[in-house]
Amino acid sequence: MMELHIQVAWLFLLAIPVACIAWTVTHEEIFKEPRDFCARRSKQNKTIWGRKFFYVFICEYCFSHYVTVLMLIFTGYKFLLDDWRGYVLAGFSIVWIANIYMALFALIKVDVNLERLQYKNEQEEAKKNE
Repeated sequence: MMELHIQVAWLFLLAIPVACIAWTVTHEEIFKEPRDFCARRSKQNKTIWGRKFFYVFICEYCFSHYVTVLMLIFTGYKFLLDDWRGYVLAGFSIVWIANIYMALFALIKVDVNLERLQYKNEQEEAKKNE
């Protein structure tokens, strides 16, 4: 079993690709069409299971659980305990850290978009005043 400080480092590092993948699939333009399809199906599907299945692909929190499971299969990472409970602890811990990363990224992205909008408005005002 890894030392605790190594496990914690792994926890924070594994949450980075989980957050990146979950955010990209649920927010970025490259996945807009599949996400729009899933959003429609999550509202219009006749069965509750169908609605929930498609909702997973539009919710970064929900999707991060599935990405985390794949990451745990890929890496075999366990947190604190060396049996199946270590996988459970790792799974929920990675999801939690990944969602903190995504929340921080969302705040930064909003700030950047606001600055761009302010800059654009200033440029337009400057052109009007010329």
